[in-house]
Parts: sequence; C-alpha cells; structure tokens
Amino acid sequence: MSRWPSTKGRQVLRALLKIGWTIRARKSSSHLQLSHAEHGEYTWAFSDSEEIGPKMLARIAKHTGLTPQDL
Repeated sequence: MSRWPSTKGRQVLRALLKIGWTIRARKSSSHLQLSHAEHGEYTWAFSDSEEIGPKMLARIAKHTGLTPQDL
C-alpha cells in the first residue's frame, strides 16, 4: 500500500464524490451520510478544514475504496 499524505477534509470528500460516492443525507453541519452502489453507506464526520492524518485515511480507504491516487 502506498503512503497516505495528511490531507484536508474537503479534499478527501471531493475525492470520494469523484469516485462515485453520493451524499444521501446531511445529519448536521459536519456529518454526511454517503452512499455507494458497491460499498454501501459511510458516515462522513469531518469538517472541511480538518486535517486528516495517514492512519485515519487508511481506515477511510478500507471502507470506501479510496486510493492515494484519488487524492
């Protein structure tokens, strides 16, 4: 697996939307319910300006199919 860079929340969310995730519902200002045909549902709980570290990005990728090249 490639090394994950620290990335802002808005950039990761943009990448998820680009690979086919859609926003199904907005639960609050920073909680979104995302949906994908192959991967099911995922709750996005990061603000746009929040820095997401490599370990958390790897966990997100495990559930969403995100790759370092998608960022």
